[in-house]
Amino acid sequence: MTSETISPQLPHPETVEQIPPNQLKPWSPNTRTHSKKQLRQIAESIRTFGFTNPVLIDENATILAGHGRVEAAKILNLGTVPCRRIGSMTAAEKRAYVLADNKLALNAGWDEELLATELQGLLTTELDFDIGVTGFSIPEVDSLIEGLNPEENGDPIEDALPADGPFISQIGDIWEMGPHRLICGDALQQEAFEPALPR
Repeated sequence: MTSETISPQLPHPETVEQIPPNQLKPWSPNTRTHSKKQLRQIAESIRTFGFTNPVLIDENATILAGHGRVEAAKILNLGTVPCRRIGSMTAAEKRAYVLADNKLALNAGWDEELLATELQGLLTTELDFDIGVTGFSIPEVDSLIEGLNPEENGDPIEDALPADGPFISQIGDIWEMGPHRLICGDALQQEAFEPALPR
C-alpha cells in the first residue's frame, strides 16, 4: 500500500459518545498494566486538564485504548466518559492495535535538555496545579534541571591526584581517626588486618 492509497478516517465531533465507565468492557487480554500510583496521576491529569482524549471502543463497547483513563474516571466518580466507537476493525486488527497503541508511545525518547527547560519554565510560572500532574516526580524534575547548570569553571587537571610524589603512608600503617582506624594495606589479604586486631 502506498501513501497515495491511504484514506485517513478522521474523527468527527458527532462520533464521540458519552458512556458511563462501568458500561465499558476491558480488553480481556490487555497486556498493559497500571499501578495505583499511575491511575492517581491520570486522575489528577483529568481533574486538571479535563478528559481531552476520548476512549476508543469497538462496536461492543470493549476498550481498545484508554483503560487507564477509564479506571481514573471511576476514581473521580465521573458519570460518563467520551468514547469514539470504531466498528471497522477485524478481530486481528483489534489485537494488533491494542498492542501498537501501548508500545509505539514507549518507543519515543526525550530531548532531556529541552525537557528540563520546559519543566524549569513551568516552575518559574505561577501554577494553579501541582507540577506532578506532568507525571514527573519532584526528584526527577530537580535532577533534570540540575543537568542544565554548567560545570564550575576550572581546569579538571588541577583536581587530579598526583601520579607520584612523597608518600607519607606505608603498608602496615594504622591511622586513628577518633573511634575509627584506617589501615594502609590490601583489603583482600587477611594479614593486612592483623596489626589492628585486638591482642
